Amino acid sequence: MDIRRYTSFAAAVVMALSAVSCNSKKSGGEDENSGSSDAVSESITDISGSTEIIPVETYPEVEVTYPAIEAKDTWDFYEAENARCSSGLEVASSKKNFSGKGYITGFPSDGTGFVSFSVEAPSNQHYDLSFNIAADKAVKCRVSLNGTRLTDFTTKSDGKFTQITVHGVFLTKGRSNIDVSPEDGNICIDHMKLANSSSLAEISYDATDKLSNKNAAKAAKELMTFLSENYGKYTITGQYASAPDNAELDLIYKTTGKYPVIRFTNFSIPEGDLDESFRYVDACADWYRNGGISCVSWFWNSPSKKSGIRAEDTDFSLADAVTDEDIALLTEEEIRGLYGEGKIPEQCYSLILDIDRMAGQLTSLKNKGVPVLWRPLPEGSGDWYWWGASGEKAYKWLWKLMYTRMTGFFELDNLIWIWNGQSADTLVDKDTFDIAAVDLYVNDASNYGDRFYERFAAVQKFAGTDKLIALSECGSVPDIDAEFRDNAVWSFFGLWFGKYVRDEKGGYSEEFTSKENLIRCYNSKGAMTLDEYRSLSGYKEEVTTEASSETETEETSEAPSGTEDTSAPSEEETSAETSSTEPEE
Repeated sequence: MDIRRYTSFAAAVVMALSAVSCNSKKSGGEDENSGSSDAVSESITDISGSTEIIPVETYPEVEVTYPAIEAKDTWDFYEAENARCSSGLEVASSKKNFSGKGYITGFPSDGTGFVSFSVEAPSNQHYDLSFNIAADKAVKCRVSLNGTRLTDFTTKSDGKFTQITVHGVFLTKGRSNIDVSPEDGNICIDHMKLANSSSLAEISYDATDKLSNKNAAKAAKELMTFLSENYGKYTITGQYASAPDNAELDLIYKTTGKYPVIRFTNFSIPEGDLDESFRYVDACADWYRNGGISCVSWFWNSPSKKSGIRAEDTDFSLADAVTDEDIALLTEEEIRGLYGEGKIPEQCYSLILDIDRMAGQLTSLKNKGVPVLWRPLPEGSGDWYWWGASGEKAYKWLWKLMYTRMTGFFELDNLIWIWNGQSADTLVDKDTFDIAAVDLYVNDASNYGDRFYERFAAVQKFAGTDKLIALSECGSVPDIDAEFRDNAVWSFFGLWFGKYVRDEKGGYSEEFTSKENLIRCYNSKGAMTLDEYRSLSGYKEEVTTEASSETETEETSEAPSGTEDTSAPSEEETSAETSSTEPEE
């Protein structure tokens, strides 16, 4: 390392000196969001521990199945005035450019009004549903298929009839009912067109395995190659852990007979007990040593007196931190000098200090030889987090600063960068990320993820076919059958923790994903689980003697430490059919 960088690097890793006596394999730790550890302590332990965990039952593999698709050219037209409507609606004709005898309007503002189109699908295939709608203000509309919420969209507000299309809806041959219901205002709906969809054929799985960091370490390159080679063949399973004891991952195993491949965790800047914070970094390393993949997110508490993750909880403004000074590769001393001279604002200097402290934690994982799926600045397209609240220009500046400093200054070669900006407007330089990811929480808990096609296609369109597309957060596991049916196979998914997987007593919660659907997902031949990943990746279990274990403890204890951020993110409506409303745990 360049001697000019020694001061900043030393500051970033000084925390590790307090962690020498830490036990790297503690289990049973509690977190305010993790439920009752005691309730499951008899059967759930850390995967790296010595106690064998017995699943309630094991299950056979499930084939990926869906109805045979027969592509047929279709173009059917359905007038709204001929459809079934709720009471109180009327046929009007005062607006221009409508078809037929008129259009349906007079919807109440309470969301109870609807128009129901009865369609006759000529075959099992994907269709595009196009609605001709006018509204004087932006109105959110719900679309339901046979009584189940399918998707949402928002109208334009210019009062003119506009065609709004929902792409790639799978219909089985025969009759289906498609309902349109405005939720917060009146609309004028003229007609609906049903046409066969050709957009699924545009999805590509030819993503590159070349990492954005040309100096990436061998382990990171090998992991990226594995992800790329299996893209479109499997969806890799993943679960967020609320604490180092892996209670959620063990619970998945107890319930399904399978472990997830990816252990997701959230880091924050360490404060207080360094022994405690060290456990989170070490838990990532343990999962990797046991044959899994570790993913780390950073929900960044703002570097200010009134600190918080959400913009409403802090007085920090990213816009005030932006500078034209090229500071990414400077030492902290040099940057402090620029601040002292008034050339950069205090907010900018504070950002650097936090980035350097986080780099210390990631350096610990680098020193342990752990490749990391690294997801900073999540959901950048929204205004609920302070890093997105100042707009896309400031967000992109911060992303570039962090990427350049971590890869160039700290030489972190173990990171695979996940960009989770979620929109074309917040798309960063494609040379600074490796995977494009989105967070999705379905509005209807009974729908466990079979309408993600539109979002998958949208992200690939602006991120590019050379990037892997992944589901970095979800409130329910995806429907693997529907993924393959819709040609929208996520590289991996990460199910959020808390109420999305555990009940108050530490048992499995069916509030968002039924036990039946969870079991089917984890035992599907289209989903990759830990045992399968270990086999495909050539993992060999290490045999550690007592002597070598003591040596390893001494070596790894010099790495910096990390903490878990268990606060829950967002409130974004990321797509028509879903929202990325992050759970308030």
